[in-house]
Amino acid sequence: MRTVSLDVARRTALAAQGFADPRPTGSPTRRHLRRVMSRLHVLQLDSVNVAVRAHYAPLFARLGAYDRELVDAAAWEHTSRRPRLLVESWAHEASLVPVRDWPLLHSGAKPRGWWRHYGRLAESAPALVDDVLAVVKERGPVGAGAIERALTGPAARTPGSWWERSDVKKICEWLFGIGELTTGTRRGFERLYDLTERVLPPEVLATRVDSDTAARELIARAASALGIATEPDLRDYYRLAPAVSRGAVAELVEDGVLEPVRVASWQAPAYRHVEARTPRRVTGRALLCPFDPLVWARDRAERLFGFRYRIEIYVPEGERVHGYYVFPFLLDGHLVARVDLKADRAAGVLRVPGAFAEPGVDRARVAVELAAELDHMASWLDLAGVAVGDRGDLAADLRRTPCPQVR
Repeated sequence: MRTVSLDVARRTALAAQGFADPRPTGSPTRRHLRRVMSRLHVLQLDSVNVAVRAHYAPLFARLGAYDRELVDAAAWEHTSRRPRLLVESWAHEASLVPVRDWPLLHSGAKPRGWWRHYGRLAESAPALVDDVLAVVKERGPVGAGAIERALTGPAARTPGSWWERSDVKKICEWLFGIGELTTGTRRGFERLYDLTERVLPPEVLATRVDSDTAARELIARAASALGIATEPDLRDYYRLAPAVSRGAVAELVEDGVLEPVRVASWQAPAYRHVEARTPRRVTGRALLCPFDPLVWARDRAERLFGFRYRIEIYVPEGERVHGYYVFPFLLDGHLVARVDLKADRAAGVLRVPGAFAEPGVDRARVAVELAAELDHMASWLDLAGVAVGDRGDLAADLRRTPCPQVR
């Protein structure tokens, strides 16, 4: 087993995540979206919209400004000329994944998520399950609220009209979790449920993968997305059970897909995907949302970058260290700063309540590069400029940069 330096591991991980590739010189296209998804495999969904929805941000980090309609069309529209590329499923968390990966995620390789507790309700109330499916079949794509009104309102005509509305929502989530329903489209960020058989191509629905094969495929995808990783890192990417993950890793090592390595300063053994590349240098800059695959595993981010990162959304305001919704800033292969961001759409500005430099960085250079990227993000979000607050040791440097839109 060979030993690799932390710097090599870091550059390998960044390349696997697409940060060794230059951003497109023109407007990003569906081809660029496909390329990013062939690397990441997963875009996590999250309801927080303080700056931008979580599933849009990783593409901006890698492609720069792009038309968000690219994602919307790929995930929630289907035509014969432009078939659906992505579908919603439980992967890392609720996520957008390539349509072809659906059979892997519903093979039994993944343990059922938090919604599994609703299975007891489904078992005790099979009529409610049938009622929900009947409404979706008749009206889908349809939101949970409309389903609830159809089943609980004064005009309800189904045998289950006495069910409580909260039970209806639970059954919708349970059916989504087991794959009977998925998202046909979205209205704003509201999930509109539809029968999975009306959303996915017949050949995908007909594909059957045994759980052991699916586990190997999912771990292999995780390894290609991470480049070099510990077994818990690989397991976390799709949230597999420990025993399932360890078995899949062992088989992939035996098959020559994963190479066991030691990473200097890491305590646990690591595995390198045999096709992972290690560029001589990684350059460029990117703002990473809290749910970007490069940093969503906080202990991995600390091992790779020496960057201790915690999301503080649920921390009382007076106890927050860096802010409510903080983006790490990647510059030339290192995490060099973090900024608290808020898109103030009413005022038409991207607000930076706080900006903080990492120890030992060239703050003047970091401020210039960060200002340019913040200006780029503001333009992408159709905001007129960037308003920098007073919190953090980088805030004053940001305001002094020559970028005219950052003040």
